[in-house]
Amino acid sequence: MAEPIVFYDIPGKDSVHKAVSWNTWKTRFTLNIKGIRYKTVWVEHPDIPALSRKIGAPPTSHDADGAPQYTLPAIYDPNTKTALADSAVIVRYLDKTYPDTPRLIPAGTDALHAAFDRACHFLLDSDLVPLVVNESANVLLPRGAAYFRATREATFGGPLQEIAPLGSAKREKHWAGVKKAFSAFARWIQADGVDKPFLLGDLIGFADVTLASFLVFMRVVLGEDSKEWADLKTWDGGRWARYAEAFKRYESVDVGEIVVL
Repeated sequence: MAEPIVFYDIPGKDSVHKAVSWNTWKTRFTLNIKGIRYKTVWVEHPDIPALSRKIGAPPTSHDADGAPQYTLPAIYDPNTKTALADSAVIVRYLDKTYPDTPRLIPAGTDALHAAFDRACHFLLDSDLVPLVVNESANVLLPRGAAYFRATREATFGGPLQEIAPLGSAKREKHWAGVKKAFSAFARWIQADGVDKPFLLGDLIGFADVTLASFLVFMRVVLGEDSKEWADLKTWDGGRWARYAEAFKRYESVDVGEIVVL
C-alpha cells in the first residue's frame, strides 16, 4: 500500500478555524476529492521558508531583488520522493501520478483551468484581500498572527483593523467588488446558456475547487453567522450556497501534527 502524502497547511487557532488559508484549501479539497491518503503537518507562517527548504519544495516566486519566496500549500510524496509547492502544480502532479483517482483537470482543459484560476484572482483579490486581511490575522495562532499582522501592515502601510472596518464605506465598497466578481464567475459557468452546477457541468474540476476554496475561507474567516456570509449565500440565485453545500463532503480536516524543524 502506498504511504500517505504529507500535506503542509497553515493552522488556525481552534477547531472552528482549523484550516484557514484559501490557497491550502485548494490542495486539501484536491486530496479529499481524489481520496488519496494523506496526513497534515501544520506550519505557522514564520516557519514556511525553513520547512520548504528542509523538504526541498521550490519557491513559488521571487522578490524584485531575486530573493526566493516560499508559500503553502506544499506536499511531500514519500512514494516518489517528490516535494512540490503551489496548488496548481500539485493538482497536475496528482492527476498524473495517481491516474486511478478522479482527474480534476481533464484532458484538453489545462489552459482553461490555468486561465480561470488567474482570472479569479485578478477579479477578486483586490477587493477580497483588504476585506478579510484583519479577520485572517484574528483566526491564526498567536505566533503566526503576530508575523502575519506585521508583514501585512508593512505592505498596507498601517494597522490592518483600519483597512476595511465593519460598517465603513470602504468595507461596503470592497464587498460590492467581491459580489461583482462572483457574479462574473456565475456568468462564466452559464456562458453556454445552461444552468449547470459546475464549470464543466456535473463534473467537479479544479476551477470549481478554486471557487469552493474561496467560499470555505470566507465562511471560516467572516463567520458562518455573519451578515456578510448570509448575504453571499443569496447572490446569483443562491448559486454559492449550493456550491458551498456541494463541497461540504470534501471538507474533512485531520488532526495532523505540528511541524518539527
